[in-house]
Amino acid sequence: MPASSGPETVRSLRALVIDDEPSLVRVVTGYLEREDFTVAVAGDGESGLVLARQQEPDVVVLDLGLPGMDGVETCRQLRTFSDCYVVMLTARADEVDMLIGLAVGADDYLTKPFSPRELTARIRTLLRRPRGRPVTPAAAAEGGAPAPSERAFGALVIDPQAREVRLGDRLISLTRTEFDLLDTLSERPRMVFSRRRLLERVWGENWVGDEHIVDIHLGHVRRKLDDDPAVERYVRTVRGVGYRMGTG
Repeated sequence: MPASSGPETVRSLRALVIDDEPSLVRVVTGYLEREDFTVAVAGDGESGLVLARQQEPDVVVLDLGLPGMDGVETCRQLRTFSDCYVVMLTARADEVDMLIGLAVGADDYLTKPFSPRELTARIRTLLRRPRGRPVTPAAAAEGGAPAPSERAFGALVIDPQAREVRLGDRLISLTRTEFDLLDTLSERPRMVFSRRRLLERVWGENWVGDEHIVDIHLGHVRRKLDDDPAVERYVRTVRGVGYRMGTG
């Protein structure tokens, strides 16, 4: 008797761990597998990039201090072909390492030693981010009417449905985090968002970490948009409060 066809199988989430510490890799892999991730492992940046092309992971856990090609360069190259979430691990609490890592497209970071439970919680928070946020009555009350399908600010055009950003005739490549921040600001352009409010909207209400991560990502957005900090055409800083959209 032929078997009846069941519902289409849903692809399990894929994680790639790029780290050269076997003991840490075993622990992280175990925790991710218990969270129903299919996990691939690489001990250096070069092989990690090869696996990333083959596996198309949803999230990459990437050590900053890799042998050979370091985590910063690995992340930079990863971003040329993948928009997966990247959580950077560093053994150094030095802020410069964090700034460099996030500038090349990491979405979050943890300093070693860290709790594997915290890592998996951070990853789950990243994966729960909404991709198209309809304006609810409560959200509209915060700052305005529902946005049209495309939002224009001078030469800058943001298309939330297609998740595309254009500057004139040029398509701007943003990471997921960068797009989500710009999407949030442009959704209610007259509203000033505090760092905490942006963290809640983009990272989730339960995210714990340095609020200045927002400054780092928005700085990267400004660079990609050629947005002179002295002019602030697209992303404006409201001193002592937070950020809002510029008029272009």
